[in-house]
Amino acid sequence: MDYERINTVQLHGLTLGYGERTLFADAGIGFGWGEFTALIGRNGTGKSTLLRTVAGLARPQAGYITVNGRRTDTMSRREIAAAIAFVSTEEVKVENLKVTDVVALGRAPYTNWVGSLTEEDRAQVARALALVGMQAFAGKGIGTLSDGERCNQGSKKMRLHERRTCMLSDGERQRVMIARALAQDTPIILLDEPTAFLDLPNKYEIGLLLRRLAHDEGKCIVFSTHDLAIALELCDTIALLEGGRFHYGTTDMLVESGDLGRLFRDTALTFDPDTRSVRLRGE
Repeated sequence: MDYERINTVQLHGLTLGYGERTLFADAGIGFGWGEFTALIGRNGTGKSTLLRTVAGLARPQAGYITVNGRRTDTMSRREIAAAIAFVSTEEVKVENLKVTDVVALGRAPYTNWVGSLTEEDRAQVARALALVGMQAFAGKGIGTLSDGERCNQGSKKMRLHERRTCMLSDGERQRVMIARALAQDTPIILLDEPTAFLDLPNKYEIGLLLRRLAHDEGKCIVFSTHDLAIALELCDTIALLEGGRFHYGTTDMLVESGDLGRLFRDTALTFDPDTRSVRLRGE
């Protein structure tokens, strides 16, 4: 079977790094349709750099990437934006925009040159807001908001989707950015630590949402995370980046191979493959 045809995103001899430092070299893994993949590894191993490179926001030192068999370095920015949505952990400075305005930015690849939204665009924005649960806050009063949401609004009450992003907590801002990616309606969604600012229930809610989108809508979804439990419980496949190499396979394969133990080498922790949990070494 043709390897490129079964993978939505394929790395071809990809080498990434900064200056003279190489993060990893000659990578050749692929991410498939309908799969929810966790990208895990220690800080500084190249997880964020890989996602940004696939999204067309950074250039590799060597090699190239194909999306559905087409090299991304031959695609225009608009073509990439119609194929790949990217959610960064970096705080986006959009304080003067309402939540709906930010989510509507995801429709940019499909709007005309003045950015006018059609009824279909508005429907996609509404769907994205609903998927991340924003409609549940529609009637929330200002007196029940977090300090970050108040933003000097006095006693004025607003629905969440009408509030400006300066009024949101970190976790809610992250949900807005995920909604923007969903409104983009791309076959590929890349997320850099999307659950970083969320509490435990919301981490799982977002993880379950992403898995459902992969399985029910056939999307290729790859997210970097330090939440090993979520990766093991919710993901189909794991790409472990360690020591400049990828270890890739189903969650069961990574557990049984002992590769996940590499994350805790030279630490006070160890990974127990029987319980799929982390514990103190020696206990």
